[in-house]
Amino acid sequence: MTLFDRVLDRIGQLIAERLERPLSGYEPYTPSDPDTLRRVLKPADVVLIEGNQKVSSAIKYLTQSTWSHAALYIGDALGSDAGEPCMLIEANLGYGVVAVPLSKYASFNTRICRAVGLTDEDMRRVVAFATTHLGDKYDTRNIVDLARYLLPTPPVPVRWRRRMLALGSGEPTRVICSTLIAQAFQSIRYPILPRVERLPGEERAESAYSRREIHHIRHHSLFVPRDFDLSPYFRVVKPTIEAGFNHRGLKWAGGEMKAAAAGAPL
Repeated sequence: MTLFDRVLDRIGQLIAERLERPLSGYEPYTPSDPDTLRRVLKPADVVLIEGNQKVSSAIKYLTQSTWSHAALYIGDALGSDAGEPCMLIEANLGYGVVAVPLSKYASFNTRICRAVGLTDEDMRRVVAFATTHLGDKYDTRNIVDLARYLLPTPPVPVRWRRRMLALGSGEPTRVICSTLIAQAFQSIRYPILPRVERLPGEERAESAYSRREIHHIRHHSLFVPRDFDLSPYFRVVKPTIEAGFNHRGLKWAGGEMKAAAAGAPL
């Protein structure tokens, strides 16, 4: 590594450290319970996280979404050593692709998105793709990739915001962790948000058969966390409901009379 590269790397590390600092005042509406998540999650599930770091604000602004981070659930694919097992794989700014425990996001708002129709073999291949990339590093010498997040609300037109996330070095490992997850699903030809083009001469066709569409897989660098939430091919899984929620078992503050009065007709 040349002196110039070392200088760039150091500047990049300083920017990364600044972007990783948590913002004050963050408070989740419904914090995640790791034990409940563990009972509900399946391998290849995508866990979306509402981050509380400086870089999170920029990502949420650029993507117009609540979700600024995504991780892939891999179950016990890495085994279990002493201590809490690492069941999530994510790409972190300045650290690269790492495995982390579910408890890391116990104090954050989260959402589970599950690809519909996956076989056990599909899940295994998605998880295997992610695990083979463990240890990949984010190149902090690519200052352009980092500097775009210094402004929490950069003055970029809406139509260019997603493209802004793809600017920079073109390295396969990027700060937006959803690109790694998108690649994992693309490896089994599973769609996320395909761009749709109708065949020539069929723009005005009326029958479902004649309205055949060609689904194009977007480049992985253009995927963001909210795409898994918006995707028509991923189902939102809510742990409380999956566990068998019954509103009749709730205990309301103020006793049964207040609860009954609240539900009484006017």
